[in-house]
Amino acid sequence: MEPEDPLPAALVRDHTIYACVMGSRAFGLATEASDTDRRGVYLAPTPLYWRFEKPPAHVEGPGREQFSWELERFCELALRADPNVLECLHSPLVERITPVGRELLALREAFLSRQAHTTFARYASGQRRKLEADVRTHGAPRWKHAMHLLRLLMSCRDLLRTGKLTIDVGDQREPLLEVKRGEVPWPEIDRRMTRLSAEADEAALHTPLPPEPDRARVEAFLTRSRRASALASAAL
Repeated sequence: MEPEDPLPAALVRDHTIYACVMGSRAFGLATEASDTDRRGVYLAPTPLYWRFEKPPAHVEGPGREQFSWELERFCELALRADPNVLECLHSPLVERITPVGRELLALREAFLSRQAHTTFARYASGQRRKLEADVRTHGAPRWKHAMHLLRLLMSCRDLLRTGKLTIDVGDQREPLLEVKRGEVPWPEIDRRMTRLSAEADEAALHTPLPPEPDRARVEAFLTRSRRASALASAAL
């Protein structure tokens, strides 16, 4: 008799409601050497929360470069305008989706708010300090990380300008890949980052985004999903 699957792996395998590809492939920046980063959301069966030991809020794996969040944790992070989570909701490369997953995607605009300016800017500032430390220590930044930071700053600026989050870089693919290849000097990259940050600040003054996300709408969805899970378990 084969051993039972560990709970984390079983949650991802059996209860994923949404799975997508992220990273360079979703951003339109993939090359032949690019990894395939997979992200997902699973809905842990409601009865698991009635035990002392709760299901995990996230799971690494079981596949390579794979990471998943439990639905509640995912919604919490999205309501806080976490850049990685918000972008996950907008991937053009969806690999798996259930009816509950479609409901989640239908809520994409409910998660967006002016908070994105703060969270994206804070994340970008931290990443920029790391790049500056690399330049001081090694004479050059990690070029791939510099490329992705420029992409994030563009995404933030455009989100604040339009109220919509678009993660594919479109016609900026080649200029960004030039950065990745180390063909753009660091001072020029630094100037671009400064300009993009200033443009995001300016866009934040006139953004069509609401001041706060629609927390009530998201909570109603989560409650509905938990209730349906409990009813389905009771019917077994």
